[in-house]
Amino acid sequence: MSHSSSNWEQTFTGLFHASVERYHQGHQKASGLVDAQGHVFLKSIGYTEQEFFDFVEDFSRDGQPTPQTALKIAAVRRDYFLEVQKGKPSTHQISMDTLPPKDAEVEGIVWLPRILPKAEAKLRGEMPPDLMYGCGGDRKFFATNQIDPAEFLRRVWKAHGNHSEVISWVKAAVKK
Repeated sequence: MSHSSSNWEQTFTGLFHASVERYHQGHQKASGLVDAQGHVFLKSIGYTEQEFFDFVEDFSRDGQPTPQTALKIAAVRRDYFLEVQKGKPSTHQISMDTLPPKDAEVEGIVWLPRILPKAEAKLRGEMPPDLMYGCGGDRKFFATNQIDPAEFLRRVWKAHGNHSEVISWVKAAVKK
């Protein structure tokens, strides 16, 4: 199944809206939310059903992240999956036990120590089922610091593990 840029975006958006509809009709778990074709599509962009479901569920409950934000985040993950991972999913999952605590801060910026390894895991497709990039805590961090979650992911990718570079970028964003 080949997807040009706009084609995959249309497929993602259509699948997202159909899944929101299914969620509201009572299908409120990741497994089976999308059909076999949807499952193949998600795999083709480096996504799991759980990652997709998390966005559908939070949007259905909270109105956030919006379908546009979910698409922009998926675009970064897809690009990383295709360009860096050459379409091969990681066989590793990070452990939630290794994440810094929710109240951790660096240079006065709360949540930043936690979201850095989450973003790296999101890029690599290594999120455990109980962890979401773009959860309520992440959304608070992004809103407080006026940072777009997809742009943050791209910055983390560009930094290649250099957290100091990302911290400096976030500090500059906070000053604006």
